[in-house]
Amino acid sequence: MNRIFLDVHALQTVPPSNLNRDDTGAPKTAVYGGVPRARVSSQAWKRAIRTYFKDEHLLDPAELGVRTKKIVELLADRITGLDDSLEQETALRLADETVKAAGFKTEVPKRKADQAKKDGSPSPAPESKYLVFLSSRQLDGLARLALDGAADITAFFKTKENKARARELADTRHSVDIALFGRMVADVADINVDAAVQVAHALSVHRVDNESDYYTAVDDENTDEETGAGMIGTVDFNSATLYRYAALGVHQLAANLGQGLRDEEPPTEPVRRAVEAFVQAFVSSLPTGKINTFGHHTEPDAVVVKLRTTRPISCVAAFEDPVRSDGGGHLREAADRLAAYASDVERAYGDPQTTLTWVLRVGPATQKLADLGTEAGTLSELAAAVGQAVAERLEKPA
Repeated sequence: MNRIFLDVHALQTVPPSNLNRDDTGAPKTAVYGGVPRARVSSQAWKRAIRTYFKDEHLLDPAELGVRTKKIVELLADRITGLDDSLEQETALRLADETVKAAGFKTEVPKRKADQAKKDGSPSPAPESKYLVFLSSRQLDGLARLALDGAADITAFFKTKENKARARELADTRHSVDIALFGRMVADVADINVDAAVQVAHALSVHRVDNESDYYTAVDDENTDEETGAGMIGTVDFNSATLYRYAALGVHQLAANLGQGLRDEEPPTEPVRRAVEAFVQAFVSSLPTGKINTFGHHTEPDAVVVKLRTTRPISCVAAFEDPVRSDGGGHLREAADRLAAYASDVERAYGDPQTTLTWVLRVGPATQKLADLGTEAGTLSELAAAVGQAVAERLEKPA
């Protein structure tokens, strides 16, 4: 298969906010170009993207996965969904043995076990020792396998063929989010999935210094004689124009997805759906740290998407020299720099014969970016155009 990459660049301005906190509660930062910058970690934005898939119904629930330690309870629910005559305790035992047969280690958390013993309540369900990422279809397959061995589940999984089947079910028909963001299982390295997407930490294009908001709360039941605050505190925040970037290996995504959700559809169709969903979710998702405090609901001011056969190229170097505000904000200069740098780096390292570019932008400050490629009127139009181009590239012989 041809190597196909998708570069997604975005400029997004956020008002006073604390999207992604460090261990002290302050907004994360990084030094770049010799000055402190606002930073939002890739983990925070990837979580926001996965949540956006589900909340906005961009994909069929059967094409999504779940990442949890409570895998035994989750699988037990699938088992009782297939056979509601089973007692919960029986379903949990079947699920636990099946999860272990697939290679995942489980145990009853000591804290929960001690609490149950103290309360005299039933023993809690076993949990995996780490987060397990499984697709909806993988869970369904494991549930059916558990029922096949329900008569004597321990003996059932002593058979090499059945244990191998459990491993196979956990490593086929991956969900879109597993195919995009990968899966690592230290104990079962042979079912690891290499991520098709690399998401950069979002960085401000300019210098940022964190600030602190001192706030008070008044007790509603205070009388006139009772002065003073009922609570006093501080919250750290900053505001920034962020440069965001992600690189998607379309060929890796196609390999990870393998067989699609529907057997009758062409192999390019699940990849097209996944690409369109990713473009929409990357652009519109937003980490929700302290969102009730700051209400930082913004969309990117500009998005540039490139479909290429040469290796991915971030344009973060356009902002190594930090943008300096002249009192008129940072967006216009950031957009001008991105337009100039993207054109220059394509001249030096790109392949104009095989590279396609789309632009989605808002307002006059982003005007220079329009010259980079085909302008899309809406995000839906952008995602559809990119998805169609990806499908056409995949259909071409290697």
